[in-house]
Amino acid sequence: MTQFIGIEDLKRLVRTTGTKGFLKQLTDYIRADFGRWPEFEKSARVASHSAKGVIELMPTSDGTLYSFKYVNGHPGNPASGKLTVTGFGVLADVATGYPLLISEMTLLTALRTAATSAFAASLLARPESRTLALIGTGAQSEFQALAFQAIIGIEEIRVYDPDPLAVEKFMANAAGFGLRLIRAGSAREAVAGADIVTVATAVKGRAAVITADMLSPGTHINAIGGDCPGKTELHRDILERARVFVEFTPQTRVEGEIQQMEADYPVTELWEVLAGSRFGRTDADEITVFDSVGFAIEDFSALRLVHDLTRSGPKHMLDLVPDVADPKNLYGELVSEPHRVLPARTPEIA
Repeated sequence: MTQFIGIEDLKRLVRTTGTKGFLKQLTDYIRADFGRWPEFEKSARVASHSAKGVIELMPTSDGTLYSFKYVNGHPGNPASGKLTVTGFGVLADVATGYPLLISEMTLLTALRTAATSAFAASLLARPESRTLALIGTGAQSEFQALAFQAIIGIEEIRVYDPDPLAVEKFMANAAGFGLRLIRAGSAREAVAGADIVTVATAVKGRAAVITADMLSPGTHINAIGGDCPGKTELHRDILERARVFVEFTPQTRVEGEIQQMEADYPVTELWEVLAGSRFGRTDADEITVFDSVGFAIEDFSALRLVHDLTRSGPKHMLDLVPDVADPKNLYGELVSEPHRVLPARTPEIA
């Protein structure tokens, strides 16, 4: 039997730990797995692109556990009442190949993206950072706000989105977060003087949502919306001025902000900063960019956390793999019938 984590299961799990508590634990798991980066098998995700969006598979393994995530990105979906991003994931035992867990990963991906963003900022942003500019108030925005509050200590968030209804939604949801919320009239107004800037837009195409002249010295940029070929959010002049940090370079050169740059444009992988083999921020005035496209090890961390948190207590189980008496007689499972008790026959009368 394989454990199943559905939407309601994950909601109960997060409510039990508290959203901020869950984000803190998830950040710790991501930090631990990035700390053992060389142990993992790594490859760029397998993507199937269409005019409407993309469907991707994201696999990895540390030699003991294997995981993959199915995820889509369809920016036009909200117009028909559907989510832009959905997903599910599997965690499996490498020794047997048996799946241990299958989980929803729509909510879980939102949580892990926010936790990864805050983890990167803990390495790259100035320690005294307290103000976050949030450009884009779609499905990811509240998760980002909570993660940066819980992990970084953000106290003020300035938000901008060209869609006023999206801003209203964010302001209503975030009203109870204990943050100072400021509605900005433009991206420039939101970014001015901010310690950290998160750019999370969904429009597919080349865009320059923010430019270098908007930034103050020492700003850290968390660029999470550019996640496929042909889709960017930052003007090239920011990349020419900043030091850029990525998850897995071969994937980011195809999908991230640095697809705008030459093939030899220098970047640092986040795990190198954590390991101490490369520098993170070198001075208080430096502009740093986390060019995040999402990587499979982050999903591995999220699935590993869920598996660990649900080891005890009742579980939802699926009969996903046959439980056979004879492993060499799989065909017998197909043709066998459940044991039935036949009714007694009435004796014939002579």
